[in-house]
Amino acid sequence: MIPGFDLTSFAATAGPWAAILIVALIIFAESGLLIGFFLPGDSILFTVGFLIQGGTHLHFNIFLAFVIFFLAAALGDSVGYTFGRRVGRKIFTRPNSLLFKQENIQRAEAFYQKHGGKTIIIARFIPVIRTFAPIVAGIGTMKYKTFLSFNLIGALLWATGITSLGYFAGKWFESMGIAIDSVILPIVLVIIVLSVLPPLIHIFKDKKQRVAFINGAKYQLSTIFFKKK
Repeated sequence: MIPGFDLTSFAATAGPWAAILIVALIIFAESGLLIGFFLPGDSILFTVGFLIQGGTHLHFNIFLAFVIFFLAAALGDSVGYTFGRRVGRKIFTRPNSLLFKQENIQRAEAFYQKHGGKTIIIARFIPVIRTFAPIVAGIGTMKYKTFLSFNLIGALLWATGITSLGYFAGKWFESMGIAIDSVILPIVLVIIVLSVLPPLIHIFKDKKQRVAFINGAKYQLSTIFFKKK
């Protein structure tokens, strides 16, 4: 999920509490920090639930994990909202960089304008949008009390829901007599694909974005495989 980071190995060496806190930090960063948009929140929550159910690689109380992940997600969005409130529209003039693209904040604003306050809940399940939606809410006119209500609901549904899916998927495989080790990698890959599918559909629906995406992909592939020596 994260290049160079193996959650099961980390849990085995550092202990379950350290692993859970690292995951909570990832959830917080993806929800509340601009640089967190690339982090794999969905897949890592699912994997933690899957591993906790097995009990071999990650021995931890599932309900305590729910509370920790819920708090990390809710706090992350609150930090994002506060950042948006303080920075305001200035962020729309910020130049593109390696970890910041104007198109991400603009896409989140368009999503927010279309769905209103519900965006804070819906965006939880859409990569990239979930990072920038609370920032856009802070930039706009939404009062913090209203934002907090949507934030808590979204954090609860996402953090506990995705983790529960992993937990009960592990139970189902166990009841079928299938070893978790043999299926966890394919399942995580499926979760990652499902996570990036909504933004890809959004991109390919628009002709200009579709052409730009394809041309960009061709250019990157050509530089990798046909680079002149």
